[in-house]
Amino acid sequence: MKKVAILQSNYIPWKGYFDMIAAVDEFILYDDMQYTRRDWRNRNQIKTPHGVRWLTVPVVVKGKYHQKIRETEIDGTEWAATHWKTIVQSYRRAPYFTEIATWLEPIYLRESFDHISTLNRRLIEAVCEYLGIKTTITNSWDYTLLDGKTERLADLCAQAGGTEYVSGPAARNYVDEPVFRNLGLKLTWFDYLGYPEYPQLWGEFTHGVTILDLLFNCGPEARGYMRYVIS
Repeated sequence: MKKVAILQSNYIPWKGYFDMIAAVDEFILYDDMQYTRRDWRNRNQIKTPHGVRWLTVPVVVKGKYHQKIRETEIDGTEWAATHWKTIVQSYRRAPYFTEIATWLEPIYLRESFDHISTLNRRLIEAVCEYLGIKTTITNSWDYTLLDGKTERLADLCAQAGGTEYVSGPAARNYVDEPVFRNLGLKLTWFDYLGYPEYPQLWGEFTHGVTILDLLFNCGPEARGYMRYVIS
């Protein structure tokens, strides 16, 4: 039995994204999809003393209406220092700020990235390493891509040797379930409900922010507030 999930890369995703990674044996970054503006590909939210705020990585989009996520270039380098400054200002009082900053700060201030896919994967893998998530992470372009939304997903799962495809709940709107059955694949819908609250800075609790919020506030205890990461 092998579980496979296929999702587009996000910039420092929320905890549910990492729970899906932890719940499967192989996680395929689906960055052969068209880049969409004002989405999670190049931005996410953090909590600040002034409320929830977006951190957005600038990307080159002018005249590139049909570019794929993996083709999308980052626009400039100044954003990295700005993002890190905002992160420091927002979380320096958090209990595990120093522990997380030890491995996170160099990614922002010493490494460089040309494409949003590369940056996203670097940060996703760094968080997985800290949480002890051992799931294999691959790229969609490592495989042959068929035409058709559901057909492509099912075939990717089959190419990866999967027997079960784990899908996010939003995909119910377009996934054609019989396609998976015809390939002998089990289709499972992932559930993001039921997360417990954790100690959090700056007012009313907010679930949907980047996982960095959980890591800075809870450190190694973060696993206890997730559903599939082994504590």
